[in-house]
This record gives sequence, structure tokens and C-alpha cells, in this order.
Amino acid sequence: MFIDYITLMLLNLAAGLTLLAAYLHFGWPAAVTDLNQKRWVVSFGIAGSIALVTGLHMCFTWPVIGSFNIAFGETSVLFGVLLVGASLSLAMGWDLLPLGIYGFFAGLTALVIGLRIINLGLTRSPLVAGIGFILTGIGGLCAAPMLASKSNRLLRTAGIFLLLAAALIFTFIGISSYWSHLESFSDWKPLPMRSP
Repeated sequence: MFIDYITLMLLNLAAGLTLLAAYLHFGWPAAVTDLNQKRWVVSFGIAGSIALVTGLHMCFTWPVIGSFNIAFGETSVLFGVLLVGASLSLAMGWDLLPLGIYGFFAGLTALVIGLRIINLGLTRSPLVAGIGFILTGIGGLCAAPMLASKSNRLLRTAGIFLLLAAALIFTFIGISSYWSHLESFSDWKPLPMRSP
């Protein structure tokens, strides 16, 4: 059965990246035991849960065509785990630096996938999608150094703009995809409802 929920994944990714940028601006670098840190728990948990569930489903079932399952499914799992981990860490008052180390590898994966999307011409807008993945990947690569150097305002400001630029790209792709999917899937019927 064909199921295409990449639109949901894209908008959730954009929301998650925007939340990370907002956290860098409004919530960090405060002490992780600060009560204001707890206000980020639910939103990170929501975005992380959606990314994790949809990503795992895509990884295990391959509901869409070919390598899109790898590009979107596996990166969604990595992003979802990071956001769920951030939610749990903030709720428990744990240090975020270990997540930054994991984020380096998730970022490296997103960077490679972005370059390969451009190289293979995947998606309807490979350059735009590839740049979105690349920017997200650079954000992941810089997570640990940013978390380690709390006083570097230039690095933090660059990170905020990088995450917001990636979020804008994925918002544009996601909204455009919703617009076209509502038309292209308007006649789609589940297998039991199809006439022989």
C-alpha cells in the first residue's frame, strides 16, 4: 500500500528546527536546572515523537519510492531521537553536550544526504532540498562545539540563522508538497475500495 506522509515529516522538521533556533535564542545558555528550561520539554517531545515514529515506520516499511525512504526516513529517526533526547535531558536537568556529540553524526548524515540529493537529482527541487539537508547537517556538525562554548555569541547567532534558513526551506517544500498532494491524491482509493 502506498502511503506518502513526507509532507508531515517536512513540516515537523521545519517546526523542530525552528524550536531549536528559538531555544538557542531564548532558552540557552541557561543552567539546565533552571526552571525555564522545562518550558521546552513538551514542544521538543512533540516534534521528536512525530519525527521518530514516522521515520521508524518509513525505515521498516519503505512506503514510498526507492531511496526517498533512506533520505527522509533515516534522517527523521536521527532528528527525532535528538529532539526526544533534548526533551528528556531538559526535563531531568541533564547536560546537553552528549546530545551534541550524537548530533555531529546525525549532521554528517544529513550533509551527505543533501549532497547526494543534489547529485542524483532526487525530489522535484533537488537543489533546494539538498541545501535544506546541508544546512541542517552543518547545524548538527556544529552542535557539540556550540554547546561546549556557551559564551561564543557569534557561533550561537550563526547557528540560529542556519537553523531558521533550513526551517524556511523545509516549510516551503512541505507547504508546496501539501498543495500538490491534495490534488494528485484526490482520486486515490484504498485497495479494498477499488473496483476490479
